[in-house]
This record gives sequence, C-alpha cells and structure tokens, in this order.
Amino acid sequence: MTGSTVVMVSASSQNEAEKIAKDLVERKLAACVSIIPNMRSIYIWEGKVEDSEEYLMIIKTRGELFEQVKEAIQQLHSYKIPEIISLPIAHALEDYVRWINEVTLLSQGPPTS
Repeated sequence: MTGSTVVMVSASSQNEAEKIAKDLVERKLAACVSIIPNMRSIYIWEGKVEDSEEYLMIIKTRGELFEQVKEAIQQLHSYKIPEIISLPIAHALEDYVRWINEVTLLSQGPPTS
C-alpha cells in the first residue's frame, strides 16, 4: 500500500473541471489532475434517466488529504451531489508515489522540537 489515492470526479463542463483542477494543484491538495473530455454518463437523477456529456477528473493525491480534497471540490462544484470517489493506489512506481508526496501538503503531524 502506498498511502496515495486516486480521486475520480465528474464535472459538467471543461471550465468547471479546469477550475477545480487548478484550485487543487495550486493549494497542493493534488499532485496532478488529469481531465478526460467527452465522457458520456447515463444515470438516474430525480426519478428520470439522464444522458449527459461530462468531464472526468482523475486526481492523484495522498490518502490523508482526501477530506480536504472533498471539501474543496464541494465548494467549487455545481452539482448538488457531485461524484467524489477515492480509490487507494495499491501498487505504483515508487518514484511516482515519492513525487506525489513531495508536491502535496505535508501531513499535519505533531510539532517537532
């Protein structure tokens, strides 16, 4: 287990996805956010089957930052109930995980003397 996680979030537009991605990276809550355009989602919302074009964000971060990432997304997202799914990275290239750890916020551990 690496302690890193991938968070998947769908957005209604490219602008919304870019806004969320830039905010997360600038605040060092994510090392990288990949945006996949033209995703088609078919789902039930308020009792009706919906068919929408969306943008999928794949957010690479530390598992310990998930709550902060989730809160930031909820503040910026237009959906009443946004998709925010975290999947732990079980196996990864060690250098990649090291990079994620280097560029994201450090954990808030006890103060050192």
